[in-house]
Amino acid sequence: MPTPAATRAPLRIDGATLRLVRLPLVTPFTIATGTLTEKVFPLLTLRADGLEGHAEGVMDPLPDYLEETVAGAMDLLATALIPQVLGQRFAHPESLARRFAPWRANFMARATVEMAFWDLWAKSLDLPLQAVLGGEGDAVDVGVSLGIGPVAGTLDRVAAHLAQGYRRIKLKVKPGHDIGLLQAVRKDFPDAHLTVDANCCYTLADSDLIRRMDEFALDYIEQPLAWDDIHDHATLQQRIRTPLCLDECIRTVDHARKALQTDAARVVNIKVGRSGGHTAARQIHDLCQAWQVPVWCGGMLESGIGRAHNIHLSTLPNFTKPGDTSSASRYFSRDIVEEKLECVNGRMPVPRGPGIGVTLDLDYLKSATLSAQDFTV
Repeated sequence: MPTPAATRAPLRIDGATLRLVRLPLVTPFTIATGTLTEKVFPLLTLRADGLEGHAEGVMDPLPDYLEETVAGAMDLLATALIPQVLGQRFAHPESLARRFAPWRANFMARATVEMAFWDLWAKSLDLPLQAVLGGEGDAVDVGVSLGIGPVAGTLDRVAAHLAQGYRRIKLKVKPGHDIGLLQAVRKDFPDAHLTVDANCCYTLADSDLIRRMDEFALDYIEQPLAWDDIHDHATLQQRIRTPLCLDECIRTVDHARKALQTDAARVVNIKVGRSGGHTAARQIHDLCQAWQVPVWCGGMLESGIGRAHNIHLSTLPNFTKPGDTSSASRYFSRDIVEEKLECVNGRMPVPRGPGIGVTLDLDYLKSATLSAQDFTV
């Protein structure tokens, strides 16, 4: 995908700050694998030519989404990834991404550095991240993800978010909290744009149960089977009508290729922080576009830094389904950025200005920071 014609001397990374940040959630968020009451994450700042670029890691404290953990990522960032780029010059973020090619997996930690450099590089060109990624438009369609809870309360939450104009309702499901929930939601909201997300909690032995979901006119069923099993998803897709969407399974462009070739994914959730950064996310986007398979941008309860990255990425042309970049106030009573990232009638405005278009609220960030480490050349 072409980017704007802009050249400048390679940027030399001359400093970095790695923080561990804690933000309490407004309400607990429950999925099949557990309940979150706070978001704890690495926040990285890279510096060059008097500018700063920011990104956050999306790994969890425990490896219940993918293998990476916050503690492991903090160590890898501090001892390997940041030292590998500190004092080095990079002409383009893709050249920085290639620096990490010899390292196996750890895509979330690698993405933290790569995304921070994308922000830094876009600022050095005085361009919004959207422009250098190849996106366009001033807002993106947004849906909501509703955690597991009592059915009556979920019905109230669906009604409230539809009234706010959200373009898609995603329901978290698990065995025993699935068909009854869908029956209740479809009865009250027959025309709602509805999806479900299972976060890997079913197996092929549940095929008959999952086939029952065909009755509810879902746009797609997200990641019903194991986090690393593309093959079984291909088998399941042959047994059901509803399109499958893969999330955890798609960590590289090769994973996406294999899923598309085997019909394991008729929709793909792209999480830039899960897939190694914007370079890989664009490759996955372009591959899916070539296969005429739609994509959307997933979320990991990011702060305003990660949310802004997601919004800019979502302006690429094949992001045709509503993403998870809903209003920050749904999750945090106060964010770590000055700008308010809030939806308007189901559309999230793209932050304006160079880079990701948001600035750190340093006073609040200081109070939310559990630890900080500075790196200099």
